[in-house]
Amino acid sequence: MTIVVNISIALYGVFTRPSLTKKIISLIMCTDSINIFAVIIGFRISVRYPSPPILPEPPDLDYLQVFVSRSVDPIPQALLVTAIVIGLATSVLLMGLSILYYKHFGTTDMRAFPEEDTDETPE
Repeated sequence: MTIVVNISIALYGVFTRPSLTKKIISLIMCTDSINIFAVIIGFRISVRYPSPPILPEPPDLDYLQVFVSRSVDPIPQALLVTAIVIGLATSVLLMGLSILYYKHFGTTDMRAFPEEDTDETPE
């Protein structure tokens, strides 16, 4: 429930705040909340002591059945590593664009962005 509230607050910040800095912080908060949600999905709550999805030695059939029932799902973990790297690259790109926007317009307020004049006729 907390993750859903956190995601909704972050999306509210992305869509309603005029400052680029606040939008970027809200977007980072949203992606981190989604990553935590993916970790929770891959975790086995029903098992008392879940184990990592790593086989230390070639297993026999009995051990393999116990291993499958106790180990956590490795797919969300692999996807999370990718999502964290992509989120970091996107955040750095957005921060760089925000700095360029500030250098050009002197503010990070999106309302200060000049609108295009569509009344001009092309020559």
